[in-house]
Amino acid sequence: MSDMFIATSMPDRDWWAALWPDPEGVLRALGVQPEMTVVDLCCGDGYFTAPLARIVGGRVYALDIDPAMINQARGETARQGVSVSNWIVADAREVAALTPEEVDYVFIANTFHGVSDQTALARAVADILKQSGLFTIVNWHDFPRERTAVMGQPRGPKTEMRMTPDSVRAAVEPAGFHLARVVDLQPYHYGTIFERTL
Repeated sequence: MSDMFIATSMPDRDWWAALWPDPEGVLRALGVQPEMTVVDLCCGDGYFTAPLARIVGGRVYALDIDPAMINQARGETARQGVSVSNWIVADAREVAALTPEEVDYVFIANTFHGVSDQTALARAVADILKQSGLFTIVNWHDFPRERTAVMGQPRGPKTEMRMTPDSVRAAVEPAGFHLARVVDLQPYHYGTIFERTL
């Protein structure tokens, strides 16, 4: 595990499905559109990778530091009958060096709260986005952890690690972005959608 990510781990798939029974609908609500080229940053086990690929026709760079997660994500996309154009095992900070083209959209879910230098990661993302490209960060609302129960158990990061949309904005905008909108993702999440400005 990189020292960039603090106290992050991949949860059980069953409770992701309990939270988000329609991941493709979540992605569409967050502005993912057909024919975009997308980076699924810290893709984990592929819960969002397969629906991303379905929407954009496979034009996805799926990156994770853990080869076991990449293998799970590959298996999940195969199970769902979709293809992903590029699989990358690497630290998220290396995304600019490993993505050979500018992309339309970068997506990261449930990981940003554990990034030790969030502005540096946002700068790496800015380096691969087209002008006016979008960087979407999905986070848990800053509710106390005991209030975010899934399948009968408190879930998500520790209360003190949770971020408000304003704290995400403060970390990302200095990297050359402006906050375009915040999307509430019931019951416990939100997405901040940033547009590249520099």
